Amino acid sequence: MPSSLPLLALGLCLLHTEIAAGISLSWGNVSLFNVNFKTPPFLGRSIALDSNLRVENSVDPNIEEDSHLNTYGLIHKYGYPAENHTVETDDGYILTLHRIARPGATPVLLVHGLLDSSATWVLMGPNKGLGKLKFDWRLIHTDCAALSKGYLLYDQGYDVWMANVRGNTYSRKHVKYSTHHAKFWDFTFHEMGKHDIPSTIDYVLNYTKVSQLHYIGHSQGTVVFWIMASERPEYMDKILFMQALAPVAFLKHCRSPVVNFLAQWHLSVSFVLKLIGVHEFLPNNEFISMFNRFVCDETTFTKEICSNVIFLTTGFDKLQLNETMLPVVVGHSPAGASTKQMQHYGQLDRSGAFRQFDYGWLRNHWVYGTIDPPSYRLENVRAKVALYYGQNDWLAPPEDVEMLHSRLPNVVSKYLVDDKEFNHLDFIWGIDARDLLWDRMLENMRLHENSV
Repeated sequence: MPSSLPLLALGLCLLHTEIAAGISLSWGNVSLFNVNFKTPPFLGRSIALDSNLRVENSVDPNIEEDSHLNTYGLIHKYGYPAENHTVETDDGYILTLHRIARPGATPVLLVHGLLDSSATWVLMGPNKGLGKLKFDWRLIHTDCAALSKGYLLYDQGYDVWMANVRGNTYSRKHVKYSTHHAKFWDFTFHEMGKHDIPSTIDYVLNYTKVSQLHYIGHSQGTVVFWIMASERPEYMDKILFMQALAPVAFLKHCRSPVVNFLAQWHLSVSFVLKLIGVHEFLPNNEFISMFNRFVCDETTFTKEICSNVIFLTTGFDKLQLNETMLPVVVGHSPAGASTKQMQHYGQLDRSGAFRQFDYGWLRNHWVYGTIDPPSYRLENVRAKVALYYGQNDWLAPPEDVEMLHSRLPNVVSKYLVDDKEFNHLDFIWGIDARDLLWDRMLENMRLHENSV
């Protein structure tokens, strides 16, 4: 190891959280980055880092157990028919696919978002399997009303399949490389759309012996669909109906502090991460401290929110977030990503375009044959698409969804959720998600099944 690297590591360790005004880092005579942190104007307030955060000390044993169970274990625990399946992509990644099996029914493929996994669709539990809840009128649903999208779809008669993309908790194997190899992490969401999702779709269709399936994607789960359509348009014939929750493509109006940081300081951050050998996105305490002041204030009810990078990236909605289930949420999220993948989001933010990874003009010319990376061909998204978006979404704000809508050729439904505080994570974890959104999605699925 070069003698200068320990000094760099020491420099990182000396980044105290007391530095409220900003953060800077130098290596020798080179200034790597110098960032002044100010509360974004959309938050409208200054937030103290050392706020008094209340932590729940008593956790229901049932919820504690769910925080440690994997996706298969969660499904099995609540009496649903759970299955594990393995998919090998054409570039050698080995992915785990989870199923709530209803043989003979129409298959639905659920594709999770950024820093997430298949667990996201089931971790809130079915029916009233939430342990001992504090009384809250917003938690009262009709009897037998599933509180997780995966269970709800199964109860409505669908064969439910839940994907896991490369690099997350359930997809960390390769035919040649281990997660200790830098080569394993040499991917962004481009490879997920080009390889992971097509391989997963082929597996489901071959296994069930049907020709089409429903596709529901959240966040990054929509990104990879657009990319699949762009790069492998023949797969549009295999989609019965695509529903996009918090759809992401353009990030021109993105309000995520983490993504905006990666956009503004993409060259410096890339240099630092390469120096310390971080290929998997594993933010340390200093990184977390840089951003938690944007999310947490003295009214935030638990420190788990402030220290979890998924909330720091997407924000959260206090009225829709089930405090009781937080141990389960943080037990499964974040589920993993590559550093290059996060850099790619920063590039989309910086450029305002929806395009492939930018290696710099010289390597771009070698990889793509052009100085700039090519844009994705959204005109290839021939499948029927429904867009669902929220007014308070940091990663998919209405302005960017409208831009996406204008580029897609076959949008059959577009719906702005009727709740001005509805956030990026509320689409899957929101207390009122069924009333505000999911029932509408089920109606749309039946409508387009009957129109085939």
